Amino acid sequence: MAQKEYIVEDRSFRTEADYKRALRDKATMDKLRKESAGYTDVELENLLNAVHGGKYQFYTLLGQDFEDELAERVKQMRRRGDDGRKKGNFSKGKISSGKKSSAGSGKTSQKGREPAVHVSEEAVQLALKNQELRRRWTVLVCMAVAVVCLGYFGAYVYFGSRTDSNYESLAALKDKPVLPARNTAGEEVVIHYVNEEEREIPEVLDKYKNLLNKNKKLIGWVKIDDTKIDYPVMQTSDNEYYLNHNIDQGYDNNGSIFMDKDCDVIGPSTNLILYGHHMKSGKMFGGLDKYQDEEYYKNHKYIDFDTIYEEGIYQVMYVFRSRVYSEDEVVFKYYRFIDAVSEIEFNSNMNEMAAISLYDTGVTASYGDRLLTLSTCDYQEKNGRFVVVAKKVSEKE
Repeated sequence: MAQKEYIVEDRSFRTEADYKRALRDKATMDKLRKESAGYTDVELENLLNAVHGGKYQFYTLLGQDFEDELAERVKQMRRRGDDGRKKGNFSKGKISSGKKSSAGSGKTSQKGREPAVHVSEEAVQLALKNQELRRRWTVLVCMAVAVVCLGYFGAYVYFGSRTDSNYESLAALKDKPVLPARNTAGEEVVIHYVNEEEREIPEVLDKYKNLLNKNKKLIGWVKIDDTKIDYPVMQTSDNEYYLNHNIDQGYDNNGSIFMDKDCDVIGPSTNLILYGHHMKSGKMFGGLDKYQDEEYYKNHKYIDFDTIYEEGIYQVMYVFRSRVYSEDEVVFKYYRFIDAVSEIEFNSNMNEMAAISLYDTGVTASYGDRLLTLSTCDYQEKNGRFVVVAKKVSEKE
């Protein structure tokens, strides 16, 4: 029997727990939509900034959808406002007259002629005054909007710069001597997915011990040479959390790179899947789609990915576009390929990915090889994803 499909605001959710979080987000969104129905563009932008800044808590991607919706509403209101000002330009009334009477006389024109229509100086001055008043209000409104936009841009630049600085500091921690853990006596590394049997936990690599002292949910580090991709990788039991949180667990629209909650680095799983936002700034996995160009791939064939227990080098095999499918769609779902229980299953997944790959890298994998998948959003279609798959190798050629 087909599993129940959970859909909220045209988004599909895999579990009932995710579905309930989505319903909570929808209730918040509906409330804000109702409250903002009569907002001006400035008030609407203030609401957008509040949502962007984390004033309202969202637990699923519906929050990002709502933020995009508010941004589009602001844009449409400004466009309508600009059009209205163009159509409402003041036009001076014409002063019509019949033929003039005799020069110097203030009398009406000759018999049978229409009298001249005179507009008083006071009426002209009043019209000009009203026009100037409208112009000043328009300037003030434009200045207010400009201040808001500059503030938004300034905040965006500030938080972006802060994020870059934070990650540079985190990267530097890897090269520093190991510092004593702070208030973590007896605290174990957080393992988010383990088998039922007890297993021996490996020793954490020295270069990640300082980072692990900052956040026990650290699971590794991913880096691609000559790109912005050089980030810690997190893992929790909730795949939604690090969509909008950084390693310090503060709200951050950039989110963090995180591993699928069902992946096991100790086992290890056949395929470790990492997710990251496709940021327009190029942060996180914003530059991952450059792999659609085969020439780019030839200059970036390798991905460095360490777990906190083991260093690793991975060679890119497949690059393809996909999307998130509904539960009842019978189709290859790359995000479900985590553990292959047989060689037949492994080869089947390899064939599926090879068939949709944008180009042939000449790299293949065999049952027993360990894989790494990098996934980000792709805006060419709804719920689209851009995916890069690599296999673990001993060294870079």
